[in-house]
Amino acid sequence: MTKLGESKINELLKQLPKWAISSGKLHREYKFEDFSTAFAFMAAMATAAEKLNHHPEWSNVYNRVVVDLTTHDAGGISQKDFDLALQMEAFAAKLT
Repeated sequence: MTKLGESKINELLKQLPKWAISSGKLHREYKFEDFSTAFAFMAAMATAAEKLNHHPEWSNVYNRVVVDLTTHDAGGISQKDFDLALQMEAFAAKLT
C-alpha cells in the first residue's frame, strides 16, 4: 500500500465531507444517540477493519466515537483509509 499525495487526498475527501485531515491522519468524530449505539458502531467496524486488515485509531466516550485513520506501513494516508472511512460512513448512516 502506498501513501497518497496531497492532491489525491483532497480529491478523495470530496466523497467524505464530514472527514478532515488532522495531524496527518484522516479524522472524524461521530455522535450517536447513546453509548449502546456508539458501541454497536465500533463492534461492526471492528469486524470490517479485520476483513480489510486495517485497524483504526479510535476512542469512545459515551455516545461519541473519535476516529483517526492512517496506514502505518505506508507512512501516511492510503487508499485503505478511504475505503474504511467509506464503510464507516455507510454503517453510521444506518444508525442515525
